[in-house]
Amino acid sequence: MVYTIKDVAKQARVSTATVSRILNNQPGYSEKTKAKVLQVIEELGYEPNAVARGLVKKRTHTIGVLFPSVSSLFSGKLLSGIESVTHAKESSVIVCHTQESGSKTMKYLHLLNEKRIDGLIFTSEVLKDEYYDYIQKMDIPLVLLATESPEFQVPYVKVSDYQASYSATRYLIEKGHTKIGMLSGSSLDMIAGIPRIEGFKQALQEHDLLSANAENIFGGEDFGYEEGKKNFTLLRKQFPDMTALFCASDHLAMGAMSAAVEMGMKIPEDLSIIGYDNLPIAEMAIPPLTTVEQPLEEMGKKAAAGLFHMLESGDKMKAEIMPHQIIERKTVKHL
Repeated sequence: MVYTIKDVAKQARVSTATVSRILNNQPGYSEKTKAKVLQVIEELGYEPNAVARGLVKKRTHTIGVLFPSVSSLFSGKLLSGIESVTHAKESSVIVCHTQESGSKTMKYLHLLNEKRIDGLIFTSEVLKDEYYDYIQKMDIPLVLLATESPEFQVPYVKVSDYQASYSATRYLIEKGHTKIGMLSGSSLDMIAGIPRIEGFKQALQEHDLLSANAENIFGGEDFGYEEGKKNFTLLRKQFPDMTALFCASDHLAMGAMSAAVEMGMKIPEDLSIIGYDNLPIAEMAIPPLTTVEQPLEEMGKKAAAGLFHMLESGDKMKAEIMPHQIIERKTVKHL
């Protein structure tokens, strides 16, 4: 039998308005009345939504995830890992697409607070003061995924972008390349832009190549395909002797490969390219793209598992740097 709010009110001997106020955590009733209504809700199994169950059991079995982009393969792999753990914990995920907009992020945080989520995973962008302050007021566990905060002591799960970029550049150097360009994200991006640029520079500097290549970093507005295609054309004019290119995402690499082919270049005969992320498109590219792998699905699993650990134990999870590796395919030539 499916019970209604009227059934709850009748058995608890209160008005439906009182039941509604209790369910929505509004004032206007005694603690004794609240305890009676919650007891009836549990006895009847009345669950109009997750809020009612949360009031009874102190959990809504729902977590929130904030993504700056939900259309990318990058976000899809992270979400796959998050959902696998969440499903095993008999919980659900509310996914919010912020588009890196402060107003949208705050709007979604208010919404998630109204939904009384148990915890939050915040991905890929900067944890601003206003976000952190509001999440603190929500009083829920928070885990950062594919990002970190130098300002706030929040647990995170990510790859070291600096080390991964360093590894990719050193790989090209070990293949005999000395004229190496880079397509990066924004040079103002503290999360993935600056660390990847600095890792690239460090590898060049250790091999006395920095002075010859320092000006051959072309930063874009984002890590997308169109940026890669456009900026490769500009970088090629600036650096015509380039024999190898490190791209700070697989999407940038795919754009660069497309532009190179349109110029009549062959990959890797005329230009070697290495990407970053190891998204499914890297393996499907022609030729298949050599790239730095971030274990995105495993990162999503680690973040979700850490969040549930905090919910269940009350302990804070430890930050975790995940391993990266070079996935060798067909786009880098040994000189």
